[in-house]
Amino acid sequence: MSQLTIFLDTDASQSLSTTSTPEHIHQQLQSVGVRFEQWQTRDDIAAGDNQESVLSAYESDVKRLVSEQGYQSVDVISIASNNPQKDALRLKFLDEHTHSEDEVRFFVEGQGLFALHIDNKIYEVLCEKGDLLSVPANTKHWFDLGPEPNLVAIRFFNNPDGWVANYTGEDIASRYSRLDA
Repeated sequence: MSQLTIFLDTDASQSLSTTSTPEHIHQQLQSVGVRFEQWQTRDDIAAGDNQESVLSAYESDVKRLVSEQGYQSVDVISIASNNPQKDALRLKFLDEHTHSEDEVRFFVEGQGLFALHIDNKIYEVLCEKGDLLSVPANTKHWFDLGPEPNLVAIRFFNNPDGWVANYTGEDIASRYSRLDA
């Protein structure tokens, strides 16, 4: 179940609010400029599937969003728990960073935990199958795919080079939630 938990950026021990109601998640995130939607999914895609089959399965949704937002590149991250590079991939996303463009992910399978550092708050968004999250350009954030990932996500980019992170050098991400096994 998708969930949003909000904390002060100075206190990871006590949440300000938590909701798992999609409408409330949408409203809370929309108030800080973050897009959250839920899309229809299919049951014939699994972690480890290749990019071509995932993009083919969601071709009409991908084309609609690319046309609507003008994205220049689209790719797929598909990681199963038996992936030998899973630990390195997890570490790549765990430190606070920004992007010069929006970071948009549609979760086709599995889950991931985004943490958005906006103003003086941390918005932890547990995204699951069917969720689309768009993190605005230059928003500080980090992402956890968990120690045993089972994740397929379509990523949309304004930058034709794809995922390019600008790390902040702050250790704030280490003080907040992680996905458990």
